[in-house]
Amino acid sequence: MIRHTVVFKLKHPEGSQPELDFLRSARKLSKISTVRNFECLRQISEKNGYDFGLSMEFDSAADYETYNTHPSHVEFVQTRWIPEVIDFMEIDYVAYTED
Repeated sequence: MIRHTVVFKLKHPEGSQPELDFLRSARKLSKISTVRNFECLRQISEKNGYDFGLSMEFDSAADYETYNTHPSHVEFVQTRWIPEVIDFMEIDYVAYTED
């Protein structure tokens, strides 16, 4: 299982209609068939400058690649993410196990 997470800051004012529109658009990524346990999150820690997060899981690397190359994801990145996100950090996890 792969957990894909990203925290980000938008260029839009807090509580604005463009901010809401972006988050609604991001939530549509949950409809991609390989996405599991999708969450759209508001970041509340004062320890960093990000405002929101997305978290989702994939059963396999192949499922993650399907998501990355899915037309809906590619369109979202090109038309929403690149023009509207001013800073982000992406982290992908797999379970740590001691062998």
